[in-house]
Amino acid sequence: MRRREFISLVGGMVAWPGTMNAQQPSTPIVGFMSTRSAEDTAHLVTAFHQGLQELGFSAGQNVTIEYRYAHGDYSRLPALAAELVARRVNVLVSVGGYSAVAKAATSTIPIVFATGIDPVEAGIIESFNRPGGNATGYTIWTNQIEQKRLGLLHELVPNAGVYGTLLNPNNALVARRLQELQEAASKIGKHIFAAYAGNDTDLDAALGALSREQVGALLVMADAYFDTRRQRLAALAAQYRIPTFFHFREYVVDGGLISYGPSATEAHRQVGIYAGRILRGASPSDLPIMQANKFELIINLKTAKALGLTINPTLLAQADEVIE
Repeated sequence: MRRREFISLVGGMVAWPGTMNAQQPSTPIVGFMSTRSAEDTAHLVTAFHQGLQELGFSAGQNVTIEYRYAHGDYSRLPALAAELVARRVNVLVSVGGYSAVAKAATSTIPIVFATGIDPVEAGIIESFNRPGGNATGYTIWTNQIEQKRLGLLHELVPNAGVYGTLLNPNNALVARRLQELQEAASKIGKHIFAAYAGNDTDLDAALGALSREQVGALLVMADAYFDTRRQRLAALAAQYRIPTFFHFREYVVDGGLISYGPSATEAHRQVGIYAGRILRGASPSDLPIMQANKFELIINLKTAKALGLTINPTLLAQADEVIE
């Protein structure tokens, strides 16, 4: 073999692997943006991974996941969404109720959300059956069942002169939800005392104010900031001896008294499934919005005993789970 032919052959052999690598598809990237924190959502992220795995995607193997957390601070969300869009993720997952921020950040990257609000009313999608555009997801209706939870609170402590509610003033829906709650309370002849907290200092002060007002029971409005502080909230409710109603099971597991709401774990699993389907080629505009259709009542009898509270047998019989 002549020298020139040999060099050409070797050069071809060296160049060939590089050419093949360039032709191989790169690992897809999923951007995961949460209003909460990594610490308080580890079990939810696990459920999200399970959903992805049902479609054949395993983090670190054939999909990369970029995480961004707002830690209950809604003002951080636009920057987090912009980071993930700049990262050119293949799917943008937005969980925690402010999916309109993700929608505003991109009109082309597919979005899968989990939210407690009505996504049509919020302008995120066109309809539940045919979302249109680049977004689809799962609604857990946490903000639509506050009146139901008030009714259960009334069964829990029917003789309370005043009910309290805890709200985050940084939540865009707070005024509307408070008005709806007050209207519902007036129908059962009850007054609502509202306390506000959007940071840790205000949280301690708010529970103190509710105690001084001698509220007979407290309804914590569904909010991501409160979710990141659920153990602190359960401890403060115990400290001030206020029977407190929450929206997720996790609060009751962490020592809270009672909750009524959907499974956040199932919501994250379903979001993982939809993200996987999109990575497989599905269009978000063709994936109908999933809706929570099961709401669980959870009661912690140990906490009730510590509060000196006897649970109404009728209410106890309705419970899906009793922690003793």
